Amino acid sequence: MALPEHFKSTNAGGGVIQDSASSASLCGVLAGRERATNFSSDKKGCDGKLTAYASTQAHSSIEKAVRIAGLGSDNLRLIEVDDHFALRPEALAKQIEQDKQNGLTPCFVCATVGTTSSNAIDPLGAIGKICRQHNIYLHVDAAMAGTAALCPEFRHIHQALELADSYCFNPHKWMFTNFDCDCFYVADKNRLIRTLTIMPEYLRNKPTESGAVIDYRDWHIPLGRRFRSLKLWFVIRHYGLEGLRHHVRRHVELARDFARRVQASEDFELAVKPPLNLVCFRHVGGDEFNKRIMDQLNQSGLLYLTHTVLNDRFTLRLSVGQTHTQARHVENAWRLLQKTAAQLQQP
Repeated sequence: MALPEHFKSTNAGGGVIQDSASSASLCGVLAGRERATNFSSDKKGCDGKLTAYASTQAHSSIEKAVRIAGLGSDNLRLIEVDDHFALRPEALAKQIEQDKQNGLTPCFVCATVGTTSSNAIDPLGAIGKICRQHNIYLHVDAAMAGTAALCPEFRHIHQALELADSYCFNPHKWMFTNFDCDCFYVADKNRLIRTLTIMPEYLRNKPTESGAVIDYRDWHIPLGRRFRSLKLWFVIRHYGLEGLRHHVRRHVELARDFARRVQASEDFELAVKPPLNLVCFRHVGGDEFNKRIMDQLNQSGLLYLTHTVLNDRFTLRLSVGQTHTQARHVENAWRLLQKTAAQLQQP
């Protein structure tokens, strides 16, 4: 995946398997909080002046993390997005400056590589520079799309990732691994460990004190942890790197083929050009008609669509990411969509 060197355990950073990106984001918020307060928040709690930032398209787990970490949802700034639903750096910079002028302390920014609604990719370079300028912790959430970086031709999604303080992606989403399995990397493991470490007498031992072992209990919220690495190892062992790349490339190709069918249709339209394997589209008949299409198709059991709202319009979503998905499945999905729309238009 060509991740930055500072995420490797041979340097100051390191990686750990979390249960999900939600937990990884929470750890990022906590680490950012403690960096901004010189670890005083762990002892005294938050003072209501810490602020966090993400785009309006960021996953809901960011708001949950901000709540759990004690910053409060009122101190989460949701930054407007551009025509491709990616965070606007100039709007982020303006909001940070405004908060600082009002006596607040920006402590955490989440950039998303592959938003849930539309697979939008936030501009990491511009966001990273803003965070460096203001000494703000930057976490990159690539839960779904990160797997694409297995393929060299898709690694542009990680451009400027070296500016991030932490990063995560979910093998249980697009890397064919059973739930749950999230890979979480940090640039400074000592900051994370200091944020989360509690050492009662019953946990003291010589290997830990000597540094001979890595206690991953200090890298996440729960004390105990499951043996998640084994199932991930089996997936990598079974497919191999080239096998994984084959499936990722094929899924992107199938999604683009579906998008071309939508573009060529007079009845359907794309909501946004698909960056990878998620296609956001809609029928030109309006919101209620699209809801009827989705409900009827989902009730049929032949196809399952999800939805979102983009630019205040109900939008259908087709994701290509299942292990055994083939061209005939995508072709059949398109035929079913056309057939269902035609049936619903009949008097």
